[in-house]
Amino acid sequence: MPSVVRVAVAAPVGELLDYLRPASGNVTPGMRVLVPLGRGQRVGMVAAVNQPTDLPSARLKRIAAVLDPAPLLTPADLSFLLWASEYYRGDPGEAVFGALPARLRRAQPLLDDRPLGWRSRAGAVAEPPDLRRAPRQGAVLALLTAAPQGLTDAAVRTALGDCSGPLRALAARGLVERCRLDAPAAAAVTQLPQPEPPPSLNEHQADAEAVVAASQGFSSFLLDGVTGSGKTEVYLRLIARVLRAGRQVLVLVPEIGLTPQLRERFARRVPAPMAVLHSALADTDRERAWRAAAAGEARLLLGTRSAVFTPLPQLGLVIVDEEHDLSLKQQEGFRYSARDLAVRRAQQAGCPVVLGSATPALETLHNARNGRYRHLRLPERAGRAVDPEILLADIRAQPLETGLSHALLTRMEREIDAGNQVLLFLNRRGFSPVLTCHDCGWVSECTRCDARMTLHRGRAILVCHHCGLEHRQPVQCPYCESPDLRPLGQGTERVEDTLRQRFPGLPLARIDRDSTRRRGELERLLMAAARGEHRILLGTQMLAKGHHLPGVTLVGILDLDHGLYGSDFRATERMAQLLVQVAGRAGRAERPGTVLLQTRHPQHPMLQLLLRDGYGAFATAALAEREEANLPPFSHQAMLRADSPKEQAALDFLLQALAAARPLAPPDVELWGPAPAQMERRAGRIRAQLLLQAPTRALLQGVLAPLLPALRALKPPRELRWSVDVDPQESL
Repeated sequence: MPSVVRVAVAAPVGELLDYLRPASGNVTPGMRVLVPLGRGQRVGMVAAVNQPTDLPSARLKRIAAVLDPAPLLTPADLSFLLWASEYYRGDPGEAVFGALPARLRRAQPLLDDRPLGWRSRAGAVAEPPDLRRAPRQGAVLALLTAAPQGLTDAAVRTALGDCSGPLRALAARGLVERCRLDAPAAAAVTQLPQPEPPPSLNEHQADAEAVVAASQGFSSFLLDGVTGSGKTEVYLRLIARVLRAGRQVLVLVPEIGLTPQLRERFARRVPAPMAVLHSALADTDRERAWRAAAAGEARLLLGTRSAVFTPLPQLGLVIVDEEHDLSLKQQEGFRYSARDLAVRRAQQAGCPVVLGSATPALETLHNARNGRYRHLRLPERAGRAVDPEILLADIRAQPLETGLSHALLTRMEREIDAGNQVLLFLNRRGFSPVLTCHDCGWVSECTRCDARMTLHRGRAILVCHHCGLEHRQPVQCPYCESPDLRPLGQGTERVEDTLRQRFPGLPLARIDRDSTRRRGELERLLMAAARGEHRILLGTQMLAKGHHLPGVTLVGILDLDHGLYGSDFRATERMAQLLVQVAGRAGRAERPGTVLLQTRHPQHPMLQLLLRDGYGAFATAALAEREEANLPPFSHQAMLRADSPKEQAALDFLLQALAAARPLAPPDVELWGPAPAQMERRAGRIRAQLLLQAPTRALLQGVLAPLLPALRALKPPRELRWSVDVDPQESL
């Protein structure tokens, strides 16, 4: 029986593959290799060596090349990634290579951080005879000969001025050459030598810090604090303790927009090298930060969800801020929950994990109430800030000015006259969600999705927010050719127009995905808002997440009613979380705040409970409803999805999946469907889904383990795509 190397290949292969050792060179787990696969070659990651195999030697192929001089991942890193791929039923290579910086997913060498420079070539002399008539070249050659280790372009320029011409001439003669210098390039980490002194903690903050600090080994904590209660200050105290002990810290945030604010605050307080990881970074910057963390040079790593996979050899604390946020769930490719993997990561490292939120996910609260997590509460706002007053505005049968009620406009005028800031929340970008013909009733429907196209009047286009399809804004109806086309409903762009007419000359900032397309624009707008430069802030949920806006005393929520009757069973929970998070932007400093919520359903029982008794009471009632309906967290789900450009193909495949699953599923594992997805047609593909639900994770995994190989063996048509989503968070 031959001994083989087991490799995770960067390809849609559902298992580790066996290869013979390379003809030359040593391989170790954690190294990248180039392996033959099919008719070509793929990059792979060595997962194990000296493994037994049942395959005959004649069927085994040999590793073509070793790409790394040393392992990129430790055995602990590989163990974590392979566990994640097994739990979420992803391809091992998809999980492993998704954890690497983009360049390292390809057959490229490690980024050489040494700066480029010039050096004299061996055998060159300081003043060869043929350079006496080229004194600039002679001076450059003499300078480089005196520095055999080489000099950077900047050093040559400082000594002799601009020498690009002489250097090119010398290189053409073979007297000098380009080289890499030993001096390090720009650091991937930031460090502030003199941290700011910390503020004093209130009683609840001090208790929470003390409980986490006293924990030994792995422990899970839910830091449940109202908005403005000072959760970040607790994080900072815990981070400082761990750094003083010589360990590393991982902090996860759901959105890139939160990263600059936290980075600045951490930099002012944490006297240690810090690296930042998120998708907006250039590939080279991302790789440098990743390697700084893996080498232990970065002591604090701040990142979005994929940072949970970054190697941290001395991990001593994991923090997940806004742990309830849907952005922490990867919805495409390798589908995983960064929050749940953070708990597993801490367990593997034997260190505490803190999940922080003002509106914890119901799954997290369920774990806290069952004793799996220690529940720490911050019930009061920090400093002298007080909770905002929340008012309902019943807008049934009321005249509205572009979605703005008279009550809201009156309060806006009062706060603006008092010199305060106002924040308006509308989770709908664009000018209006529909363009219609007043004569024949035509509406702007997407030709590729079961959805309407949104009018963006500033760019004079119609956009589908699901597939990205764009059309020029028509000047007449495409059916009856009437010029009477009217926008229905309002988005942030239309409300902005109305506000500029109503409050002429008043500084106003619209913050949504359209207004923050340029790199750095979101950070610039939020910093200006925090300084009070914009008297009116209008935006989508980008404004709702953790931003400190001390001048805001009035928050107007224009429309959250869709969350009260959504088809997804999580819709009401998400509505409550969003309402509380948005409301938390009001009155965060010494000035009291007010929240005015416009609604057409003021008597809705869950809304009334939330406003009367708070998020905790709402969560208790919502959990009771979930338990009665046997929905998560009282059961565990996996969603099989399929899509195809052909009608019925996705449903036919899932019918085969259902037939394969039935003999594998014990009686208490439920199979629901298959059925068309709620949005059946998206981006020109017809979508369907099959739901598996079990009372325990073990039972669910017991069905998925044999089911997925059976589905791969079905060999569906090439145009059909299918996926599995364990612990799904969306049913659209």
